[in-house]
Amino acid sequence: MPSNITDAQFDAEVLKSDVPVIVDFWAPWCGPCKIIGPRLEELAKEYDGKVKILKLNVDEEREWAGKFGVMSIPTLMLFKEGQAAGQIVGAVSKEEIVRQFGL
Repeated sequence: MPSNITDAQFDAEVLKSDVPVIVDFWAPWCGPCKIIGPRLEELAKEYDGKVKILKLNVDEEREWAGKFGVMSIPTLMLFKEGQAAGQIVGAVSKEEIVRQFGL
């Protein structure tokens, strides 16, 4: 199950992670975010221990969304070794996430 994080946790949980991290920038009112949620839950189970999947609510936590120029949600960003390594905007299939992020 993807964990929710705050702006205050971002540095430790994402940028300093020893495994790749997918961050889901989302909001509770966002229809496409609700669509992609179960896909991310499946990926979290399938890639447990290999990839971390975290959710950042952009209504409550704006700092990192602003730093990365997130303008539309859902936006998925892949981080490897503390660097942004990929981005997907919109509700795409689980297979598309795997393909684009090279999982």
